[in-house]
Amino acid sequence: MNLFNPKAVVTALSVSMASLSGAAFAADSAEPIVIPTHNWSSQVVMAYVIGGMFESMGSNVEYVPADSQAVYEAIRNGDVTISHEVWQSTFGASFYNAMEKGGVIDAGTHEAATLEEMGVPSYVIENNLCPGLPNWEALKDCPEVFATADSDGKGRWLEGPQSWHGDLMPVRVDALGLGDLYTVKFAGGADAIWAELESAKKEGRGIITFNWTPNFTDAEGFVFLEFPGYTDGCRVADGGDGACGSPKGWLKKAANYKFPKTHPAAYTAFSKISFTTTQIGQMAALVDVDKLSHQDAATKWLADNEAVWKPFTE
Repeated sequence: MNLFNPKAVVTALSVSMASLSGAAFAADSAEPIVIPTHNWSSQVVMAYVIGGMFESMGSNVEYVPADSQAVYEAIRNGDVTISHEVWQSTFGASFYNAMEKGGVIDAGTHEAATLEEMGVPSYVIENNLCPGLPNWEALKDCPEVFATADSDGKGRWLEGPQSWHGDLMPVRVDALGLGDLYTVKFAGGADAIWAELESAKKEGRGIITFNWTPNFTDAEGFVFLEFPGYTDGCRVADGGDGACGSPKGWLKKAANYKFPKTHPAAYTAFSKISFTTTQIGQMAALVDVDKLSHQDAATKWLADNEAVWKPFTE
């Protein structure tokens, strides 16, 4: 018996094509895209840059302050929509843990490679304040060069906020046998690091501080210290002794799994975004060097770089 019905097939195909057409041309939701802001300049400026891109496409945007580690759980739960600066060495574990639980997707990788590490401004090496740098072993012979009023006679490592890396650097100092010579102090935020760098530069004194690339200091002149190479498992959290430097890594983007469905056009643009080291450093410099507000910095960057970002939205 032949059950083939041409009319039924045509009807089914029509419904299927209509469904596909509706999906392809579905308008983005009027619900706001929630973008987190953290506590370093490039991240905040880029939040407003990306928000400006979404708004140029007709989307609504909200900005919320968020903890840089807990934000991936917030994305997973749908309280935040995206994260646009996922640094491998600092946030990779939190990112992948959230992905494993479900609700977070990998939305692509920036062209910029990353490094987060302790280092010194270039003049420390150029003026030979601690001979042998940037090799970390030179630190054994010059702790006094990096001593400060609050370091109890030891050299000081100025870390970022403790929420960024926990006790990663105090553990490293001890693991490298430098515990009797150096102490680690935590800065309250990125602004405190830049203020201390500027003060040390004016005084011509030695300073060891946490920094990262891409950042505005790429142009200012900064040298990362050379520690024993990073290998999988070398950190205490991974079963090692912590006597290793930081890995060079990727800079990813994360999104709530519903974002491609609720805002297909905005998600497509977000997945295309790939900023370079220079571009991200420019965003940070508008705040940290030119002293613009984060919002004004984003407005200026968008106006000056339409050729960069417009193709992401098309």
